[in-house]
Amino acid sequence: MIQARYQKYILNFKRPSGTSRGVLRKKETWFLILEENKKKGIGECGLLRGLSADDRPDYEEKLGWVCSNISLGREQLYNELWEFPSIQFGLEQAFTSLNAPTPFSLFPSNFSKGKETIPINGLIWMGGETYMRKQIDEKLKEGFRCIKMKIGALDFDREISLLEALRKKYPREQMELRVDANGAFSAQEVLTKLKRLAALDIHSIEQPIKPGQSLAMKKLCKESPLPIALDEELIGIFNGDKKEELLRTISPQYIILKPSFIGGYQGAKEWIRLAKKYGIGWWVTSALESNIGLNAIAQWTYTLNNTVPQGLGTGALFSNNFDGPLTVEQGRLHHKEDKPWKVNL
Repeated sequence: MIQARYQKYILNFKRPSGTSRGVLRKKETWFLILEENKKKGIGECGLLRGLSADDRPDYEEKLGWVCSNISLGREQLYNELWEFPSIQFGLEQAFTSLNAPTPFSLFPSNFSKGKETIPINGLIWMGGETYMRKQIDEKLKEGFRCIKMKIGALDFDREISLLEALRKKYPREQMELRVDANGAFSAQEVLTKLKRLAALDIHSIEQPIKPGQSLAMKKLCKESPLPIALDEELIGIFNGDKKEELLRTISPQYIILKPSFIGGYQGAKEWIRLAKKYGIGWWVTSALESNIGLNAIAQWTYTLNNTVPQGLGTGALFSNNFDGPLTVEQGRLHHKEDKPWKVNL
């Protein structure tokens, strides 16, 4: 018989990290732990307060309910957790982990064996201009050839000047530039700003305006000189028909898949199926999970055979992350088998 419990864990940022929604210093996360026949399965429920669709007062209560009803099994529990996508993902991970060769070998592959790597983007957090320039220099020294910069908090002219300096030094052939506005721009001003960004050979912009403005976003995706990627727009869309309606209506160039926000592997696969149907590109991004959740996302992402840089470089952000085999070298995520996991949950 499977025994289940959950545990809260607070991740501490090494340095406060800025987005257009504010500065992050701590990140709350939850682990679902299953045990059966001396085997253990661990899944991370990656809740992000203020953004996750399941940021609700009854979140911990729902985790307790899952543990009390674990005998219902993975499929039935998953189907009853539609309003809790991060718990759905934790549940998928925990059961996969329990049935895996080891708790952290969820999807054995050439990636998990250390033979192949995953290209990722280098993430530049918002902050003062000096701090952002420092981050960019560090990422370039670390060998990144795809940079993603958070924009929308500084004066836009200063952000443009940062990007101009970067593009002047590295043309498009040498450096892919992505930007993420986190919904910072108004529908009235956004097109003017996108035109300025497009002049810098920007690959794409994530969520230029706030989600929930489907007609404005549809118009923007049609008129923008810069490819648009939906991110927060996907959060809270649980129904398959609603997902298809959203993509059909807005017709974005890309969608960003964060398994913790959209119902884990199963939810992400549904979005991918619909994206392929409508000719929409996609990639996978972590959502500030610990290395446990990042590992679960990375191993699965490798199996999708998507060769564009993924957003999986957040493991080094925290001072109290779990030690494990995930490392970033030359802009690629590696899984080094000679670095053992150190997890006490």
